[in-house]
Amino acid sequence: MNNVTRNSGGKPPRTGFRLDKTHAKVFGVCAGIADYTGFDAMLVRIGFVVGAIASFGTAALIYLAIALIAD
Repeated sequence: MNNVTRNSGGKPPRTGFRLDKTHAKVFGVCAGIADYTGFDAMLVRIGFVVGAIASFGTAALIYLAIALIAD
């Protein structure tokens, strides 16, 4: 069993980006990115937090923009 199949619960990865509100903590952006790329959702969340701290909040604005633009 490959890593993508194991992380996505046996489902193949999606072909287009969508918010994953089933596994969401806030808006589902990080879970959607994790589902789209095949990465673990916790790693994506940690990346956004580190990015938000390192960029003085720019990553948080990008997160909010994705949450508002994506379905």
